[in-house]
Amino acid sequence: MPPSSSSRTQTLILGGARSGKSNYAEKQAIESGFERIYIATAKILDNEMKQRVARHKEDRESQQWTTIEEPLALANCLQKWASPERVIVVDCLTMWVTNLLSEDSDMLKTEIAALLNSIKKLSGEVIFVSNEVSMGIIPMGELTRLFVDEIGRVHQQLAQEVDNVTLMVAGLPHEIKTKK
Repeated sequence: MPPSSSSRTQTLILGGARSGKSNYAEKQAIESGFERIYIATAKILDNEMKQRVARHKEDRESQQWTTIEEPLALANCLQKWASPERVIVVDCLTMWVTNLLSEDSDMLKTEIAALLNSIKKLSGEVIFVSNEVSMGIIPMGELTRLFVDEIGRVHQQLAQEVDNVTLMVAGLPHEIKTKK
């Protein structure tokens, strides 16, 4: 039986590439017992990405997920789909910020602000997945440094707003912040 639909829990799951973030998020969503919504933020830019997305969609469909593709207007999408009887997995914030950076700086600022302003107003459970990129070397290119700065700020601000923060390392979850 699912938990009480009056509960609202938001989680940020961070980790490196292939650290187990998405699998952990999906497992948490399945265990919630709620209807599962998967918001995919990736833009399909090449054949390899097209195949990867198709494979992931097929895997989720067999597990009764509804997949929504939204590369830019994440706050609006969350407001539309969030409900007390649903759990939403957003995968991933790093792709979302990358997409926004390819648009313009006004859109980047507007969409990040909209996401942060909408967090506490969302009903149901939301699990955000993102790559922790600040643990590596300092990038040499201006755009790459801007990306690291922006996603780092998003992580810090989002971590303050959500109930739980988990860092994934080698497939193992390390709880950084838990709801009191």
